[in-house]
Amino acid sequence: MSSYGSQLSRRAFGGVVGASATAAAVGLPATEARADDEERPFRAAAPRRAKRPNILFILGDDLGWADLSSYGAPHIKTPNLDRLARQGVRFTDAYAGSSTCSPTRFSLYTGRYPGRTKGGLAEPIADRSVGLDPDHPTLASLLRDAGYATALIGKWHCGYLPDHSPTKSGWDEFFGNFGGALEYYSKLGLGGEYDLFEGAVKEGDAEYKDLRYYTRILTERAGDYIRRAHDRPWLLNLNFTTPHWPWIADGDEEESAEIVRRIKAGQEGALWHQDGGSVAKYTEMVEDLDRSVGQVLGALRRSGQERDTLVFFASDNGGERFSYNWPLSGNKGSLKEGGIRVPTLVRWPARIDGGQVSHEPVYTPDWTATLLELAGARPDPAHPLDGTSLAPYLLRGAELAERELFWRVRGERALRRGKWKYYRGKGGPDQLFDLAADRREQADRSADEPELLAELKTAWERTEGELLPYPQG
Repeated sequence: MSSYGSQLSRRAFGGVVGASATAAAVGLPATEARADDEERPFRAAAPRRAKRPNILFILGDDLGWADLSSYGAPHIKTPNLDRLARQGVRFTDAYAGSSTCSPTRFSLYTGRYPGRTKGGLAEPIADRSVGLDPDHPTLASLLRDAGYATALIGKWHCGYLPDHSPTKSGWDEFFGNFGGALEYYSKLGLGGEYDLFEGAVKEGDAEYKDLRYYTRILTERAGDYIRRAHDRPWLLNLNFTTPHWPWIADGDEEESAEIVRRIKAGQEGALWHQDGGSVAKYTEMVEDLDRSVGQVLGALRRSGQERDTLVFFASDNGGERFSYNWPLSGNKGSLKEGGIRVPTLVRWPARIDGGQVSHEPVYTPDWTATLLELAGARPDPAHPLDGTSLAPYLLRGAELAERELFWRVRGERALRRGKWKYYRGKGGPDQLFDLAADRREQADRSADEPELLAELKTAWERTEGELLPYPQG
């Protein structure tokens, strides 16, 4: 376990030590800033029999590392996600596969670095020229081949029709949007196109008309899927767009109409909503996401499948404009901690005890490898995984060997080994940070540890040399 883990192993839910004082400072009752129970350091449960789990994999969109009250947010209340944390394992040092939407999703679906595929080089995908190759094995296709039913509900952002779709990449069915963002009521995307579709492998994908608030629709559809009479284990990727811009909460129909007017008038970037939003509105959206997840988990509980379902919750990358990332630096788009470290919760009552916290460094490709192993599915040897299965750690308490977590985006590079992080920003020098002592990445240790800096830089460049180059221009 990392030294950072030993420092915070008794951290309470609701935030860092002193959360009661923090709550008082912002006007929240202390009882709402922390839960009654304290976390204990992760320890694998005694072995017990369990069947292959259903997998409910939930992603928030642009949710910051500390945007949940269980991660320290003093002004955002997330009781349902905090309850999920109490019932499972909360990861403090979990990372996204990249710092923007599409590459992280590529790393999850393929279990590989985004730069191994042409579509993964787009940061993020913004047009119809690239996408996830339907011939590339995915988490869904490998689980389907192992006997799972597969569905994706919500944001895809791995390519557009006619060439790319979840139903072409291993998911039996799809309901959601293809692009990176959409207006929550009208379902208009960045180019003014209507972007809500329903599809299945045999029927293909077709527009689906529903002008209700999008988060409500996704929550409803996820509950419907869970309540079905399933005759085999299932994978449900539930990809919310909340709290991604535009800053539209449920009920904000006048603001929605104004954005739609701008889109239809041809105003470029209208959906980015750069003249809108606020901390209060963002808080409203995150709390709505929390309620929605609570409703989905309620449907799971009432279905009788809760014990045998592994529930995973995380964000696709770090937070954006109104996110609460303290004490991390950087945000979405950056390889500083605030751009890639994300809240991550895992619950599987049949095999994993609750009330635990893990400080092991893990990231998106690890979860692909983990889920494949838990489901009894094998990776495709022609497309070797870049992640490490966490199943031995989670189920048997095996120690995780020290390894390297690698990231590359245009103009930035990062690699983490143990507590050390090598980082170079756009046009900046090589830097070295001790994350155990300095999560905020303010104390550059490169001059004190020149040999380690050189070693990590070489490791980064060795991996980078295996990847596709970025297209010129």
